[in-house]
Amino acid sequence: MKKRIVAGMLTALMAASMVACGSSDTGATTETADTAAETTEEAGSDAAADSGEKITVGFAQVGHESDWRTASTNSVQEAFSEANGYDLEFVDCDNDSAKQIEAVRQFIQDDVDYIVIDPIVSTGWDTVLTECEDAGIPVIVIDRTIEDSDKYVSWVGSEFMNEGLASGAWLKAYAEAKGITDLNILVIEGSNGSSAQIGRTDGFKKYADAEGWTILDSQDGDFTQDGGQQVMESYCKSYEGKFNVVVCQNDNEAFGAMDAMKAAGVSYGVDNDVILISFDACKAGLEYVQSGDINADFMCYPLQGSYCADIIKSLQAGETVAKQTFMTEPWYVAEDVLKSITYTNNAGDEVTEDLIVVTDAASQASY
Repeated sequence: MKKRIVAGMLTALMAASMVACGSSDTGATTETADTAAETTEEAGSDAAADSGEKITVGFAQVGHESDWRTASTNSVQEAFSEANGYDLEFVDCDNDSAKQIEAVRQFIQDDVDYIVIDPIVSTGWDTVLTECEDAGIPVIVIDRTIEDSDKYVSWVGSEFMNEGLASGAWLKAYAEAKGITDLNILVIEGSNGSSAQIGRTDGFKKYADAEGWTILDSQDGDFTQDGGQQVMESYCKSYEGKFNVVVCQNDNEAFGAMDAMKAAGVSYGVDNDVILISFDACKAGLEYVQSGDINADFMCYPLQGSYCADIIKSLQAGETVAKQTFMTEPWYVAEDVLKSITYTNNAGDEVTEDLIVVTDAASQASY
């Protein structure tokens, strides 16, 4: 099934989608993690059934830096399997932005029907997305966002700013419940320039600034376990005895930070010297929440392949697709100290969200 079948309708579809779903506040589709998990295997299998010809999809993935990334890759590969009627061209871009742009241009040369991109950084995309548009190839963006172009048909992912805001709201309420009045914080950020790093950093910093917390340092750990360990080793030397909160912007960084703190004789987790906050909530991360080593973990749901397949199925049928689809994701904690948190989200709405104390069932059910 070549893209020429859908290219003629794409411009109209994108225009309609922009009107209906032009912002994260209105018109965006919200899905739950459970719904996605149920549909991963079957989504999109009908898209190529009528033609008998496989739909070709190019997927430019960030890399393989974390448990989250591995789960994301597997999700897309399962959704676009040969059994489901697809021919998937997959490129692991190894966190190299130039390589990712090159991969997209190769997909154009290969005349694929659709392109899926998880952008390493949020800017520098307009030229190559214009080339995709000129070639008549619809682009679907997952996970991280693109800020300097709207020349893609749909984006599927998480509201990273809300993750950062929720972590700040939790820390404020948790410190009050525990009688902790002085917070001195070290942050291990994700890959600099990625939308996940920007959103989580900015959201948390809003709370830090408003509450007068001290952020002693904030450095890039590149979303890797090695990166988290190296940054934390430096922190333990430079800020010995001066910090009581560590915020890691994904679980793998948290694993590395734990190793570094353990080696330095710093206690962390429930009722210890350092409160440890993480993001992603992968299976291993939630196991550490359950054991009390990580105090709180804010989920970022990676299984977005089925959503991409559903988007392609809709495009094949001539239907309008949402410009944005946000995941609904839970927040996990180690203790039954707080039932919920209330904060003003990135859309300006005051929300109250439940906190889930991790059990065996919760950790084993995660990705």
